[in-house]
Amino acid sequence: MLIGVPKEIKDHEYRSALTPSGVREFVSAGHQVLVQKSLGLAIDFSDEQYEASGAKIIDNAQEIFQKAEMIFKVKEPQKSECEMIRKNQIIFSYLHLAAEAELTKSLMNSGCVAIAFETVTAIDKSLPLLAPMSEVAGKLSIQAGAKSLEKAHGGRGILLGGVPGVARGKVVILGGGVAGTNACKVAIGMGAQVVILDKSLSRIRYLSDIFQNSASVLYASIENIEKNVLEADLVIGAVLIPGATAPKLVSAKTVKKMKKGAVMVDISIDQGGCFETSRPTTHSNPTYEVDGIIHYCVTNMPGAVARTSTQALENSTLPFALAIANKGYKKALSEDKNLLAGLNIFAGKVTHQEVAKALNHHYFDPIDELL
Repeated sequence: MLIGVPKEIKDHEYRSALTPSGVREFVSAGHQVLVQKSLGLAIDFSDEQYEASGAKIIDNAQEIFQKAEMIFKVKEPQKSECEMIRKNQIIFSYLHLAAEAELTKSLMNSGCVAIAFETVTAIDKSLPLLAPMSEVAGKLSIQAGAKSLEKAHGGRGILLGGVPGVARGKVVILGGGVAGTNACKVAIGMGAQVVILDKSLSRIRYLSDIFQNSASVLYASIENIEKNVLEADLVIGAVLIPGATAPKLVSAKTVKKMKKGAVMVDISIDQGGCFETSRPTTHSNPTYEVDGIIHYCVTNMPGAVARTSTQALENSTLPFALAIANKGYKKALSEDKNLLAGLNIFAGKVTHQEVAKALNHHYFDPIDELL
């Protein structure tokens, strides 16, 4: 198969879907790889390293989209990229379609085979291709929140860990999944007072066991959420329903009553955000203010630590990408129900139930057509 890896064009997105090491894996399996010139320069991988691993360097993205059977990338196709996607071309990438009606329409109209990293599952129903970036985003959320709390950045002027004789900052984390758990670890490490809330009783027991007395683990009732958010210096939104739009856990009315200069970091923004006042931002302009509350809602947070993120992402995505290349997408999808869960758009139709529900599209079961 001919695999194409274009440079990411989203604002301050330095990650790439493939390192020279990954290229070597494809080439060793008998495939051809086209990578765009300067693909990895921002993360210290030279064109010469890609060539030495067996890739062919292409000057522009247009040629890659014209020739490649599978486009392997990190972030969802941007408008200019959607215009280049061909019928039956495989797009293997993060998509987050539940919050992207226009992108969904563009992919449907193109007739492509769109497989989303974030809905590929594992045997235990976890999300193995989302997990590494959730780990990164969770850890980064505390760093970003701590910086935003500084007075020069509009925050309350709070040091999360405090100092002797001065109270610590309070961090409230909504969602105890991979992102929330990693946010909790960093917040505890910084010395903050931490509260983490979740609705799954089994997850609450797990979090209570690993954090013990380092964090308060609470059931995510409406009352518990509101009470703790109003007391918080930093609120982290880390809620995920696979493929679906994130639920709004903090209302605009509650935001208005929060401490002035408090910070909200919405990791769930890719799926529409879990704060009513959330809207997508970029690394160029990461924050905005609503009723005196600083909001950080960058949609590609892991792009800030692109080298770490690229290597972590490749470790999880490469086995699935190789399966698609080795078997062809029809056989790979029909033989692996976990990979099939990643199929979001096929034959001009929505093939993921939660995406269809979120965007009010008819859900199409693709299995008969794949067999």
